[in-house]
Amino acid sequence: MLALRFPRLRLGVLVVGLLGLVPLAGYAQAPTAQGAEPSGTSTDLFVMFGSDFDRPGLLPRANYNIGIGHTFGFLKKDPFGDELTFAYTYENAGSHGFLHTDFGEHTESLGLMKNFPLPATKRVTGYTWLQTGITTYTGNARLQNRLDSGVSLGAIVHFNDHNSIWIQESFNKVVTVPWYTTSSIGYTWSW
Repeated sequence: MLALRFPRLRLGVLVVGLLGLVPLAGYAQAPTAQGAEPSGTSTDLFVMFGSDFDRPGLLPRANYNIGIGHTFGFLKKDPFGDELTFAYTYENAGSHGFLHTDFGEHTESLGLMKNFPLPATKRVTGYTWLQTGITTYTGNARLQNRLDSGVSLGAIVHFNDHNSIWIQESFNKVVTVPWYTTSSIGYTWSW
């Protein structure tokens, strides 16, 4: 309950929690006694920056996202997704675009991502991403929690096995709020 009243505390707890998961994720991928790990298994730490365009009116808003995802090799043939994600998003809900204001939107979400190859290239792949979570509006007399859902379509430019850039377009809907789209670009480190 304390974290809900103090968004900075909640962000600090999230960052410490994510940093605590990074070493554990490496241990989760240790090779089995029979040899190598399953093909296509990886863990991604991502940071994305973007702009929301709120409807109606195309008002620009800052959108910052950090999260972690893990791809499971045995889910490669699943039509809905092969990577589970957890993300924290901050969105400026104030009156002036990209600058921080007292009116913010803080979202913790779980997601299911489907990675797929694009024809004629191995350097660029595509993905779809379904997310849902709880968003909290700050800056009013009391905090307001709402259900948040999003659908994204994107491309990943792979520089090597560990570094890539993500480019995505998202459609988002929060209960009781008009829908909005987000254009984002971000860096991902994979291991």
